[in-house]
Amino acid sequence: MEALKEVYSRSFFEQFVKVVKREYPPFDKNRFFELIYDQAWPDRELKMRIRHVADVLTQTLPPTYEEALGILMRIAPGCRGFEYLFLADFVELNGLSYYENSIKALEMFTVCASAEFAVRPFILKDPDRMMAQMLAWSTHQNEHLRRLASEGCRPRLPWGVSLQMFKADPGPILPILDNLKQDSSEYVRKSVANNLNDISKDHPELVLDISKRWYGHHPHTDWIVRHACRSLLKQGNPDALGLFGLGNAEGIDVRQLVTSTPQLKVGEDLIFSFHIQNLSNDARKLRIEYEIGFVKKNGSLSSKRFKLSEKMYPPGTSSVSKKHSFKPITTRVYYAGQHKLSVIINGREAALVPFDLMDGNP
Repeated sequence: MEALKEVYSRSFFEQFVKVVKREYPPFDKNRFFELIYDQAWPDRELKMRIRHVADVLTQTLPPTYEEALGILMRIAPGCRGFEYLFLADFVELNGLSYYENSIKALEMFTVCASAEFAVRPFILKDPDRMMAQMLAWSTHQNEHLRRLASEGCRPRLPWGVSLQMFKADPGPILPILDNLKQDSSEYVRKSVANNLNDISKDHPELVLDISKRWYGHHPHTDWIVRHACRSLLKQGNPDALGLFGLGNAEGIDVRQLVTSTPQLKVGEDLIFSFHIQNLSNDARKLRIEYEIGFVKKNGSLSSKRFKLSEKMYPPGTSSVSKKHSFKPITTRVYYAGQHKLSVIINGREAALVPFDLMDGNP
C-alpha cells in the first residue's frame, strides 16, 4: 500500500499551483517547486510534509498575512480533502496574532479538510476566548463546525499538541459535548465519543458518571456512550461492564483453549479455538476478548487486547475460533520469543496458553 504521505505528488502540486495562479497570477511556480522538493523532502512523514507545504506557502505568497490568507480563502472552496490540511496549518503557523481573521479562515478550512490541529495553539494561547468560540461552533448548522468543536479540544488528539490543562480539568469541554450528545451526524457523534474516551484515561469516574446519566435516553446518545467507554471496557472496569449488562463471569468457564500453531513465523497467522461453557440455566450476555502478550525488544511482554464478540450465550457449550495475523505492520515490530494468548470474559482472564513466535527470515 502506498504511504499516505505520497498523496503530495508532483501532479497534485501542479494542479494546486494552477488553482493558486488563477487567483494570484504573480505566484512563482518555479520557486514553489524548488522549495517544496528540498533535500529533506523524501524523508518527511505526512505531518511534517503538511507543515513544510504551509511554510513554503508562507515564503511564496504575499508577505502580509492578511493578503496571503485572503488568497487561500478564495481558493478554498475548490480544495477539498485531507491533503489540504496545510491550509489550516498555514493559519496555525502564521495567524496566532490575528485572531478574528484566523477564526474566519479556520471556519472555512475545516469544511474543506479539517482544522482540528490548527485550533489547538489558539486554545493554548487564550483558552477562555477560544473555548467560547468552540462552544458557539457546537450549535452551528454545519456538521464540520460542530465536529471541530469537539475534535479540536480532545485532550489526547492523535498527532495534535497535547492539551495538558484539559487532561487535568476537562470541565470546559463538557458543555460542548453536552450540546452534541444527540447530534444527528455520525461524524460528530464519533468525535464526541473519542473526546470522552480521551477524558476516561485521566478521569474514569467522571466519564462513568456522564455515561450513566446519558445512557438510555436517545439512540444517538447510547451510541456515543458505548464508544466512549471502550477503553474502560477493555480495562475490565466493573461499572462500565455493568452499565451494558455485562455482569461478573461466575458460572462461565473457558475450556480447551488450544492453538493449532504453537510455533509460527512472522508473517503467518496464529490460529486458536476454545469452548465457552455456560454452567447456568439461563443465557448470559458475555463480552469475549483475547489478549496477546507480545515480546518486546528487551524480552518483556506488552499486552494488547482485541474484541471477539459481545452477545448472548445459551446454556451449555459454545465453540469459538479465531485467527490473528502476524504479518508485518507499520505500528508494531514483532520480536521472536514466547508470547502469551489469554481469553478474557467480561473483563476477567479465564484461560491462558503460551506460543512461540519465530523470525520469519529463511
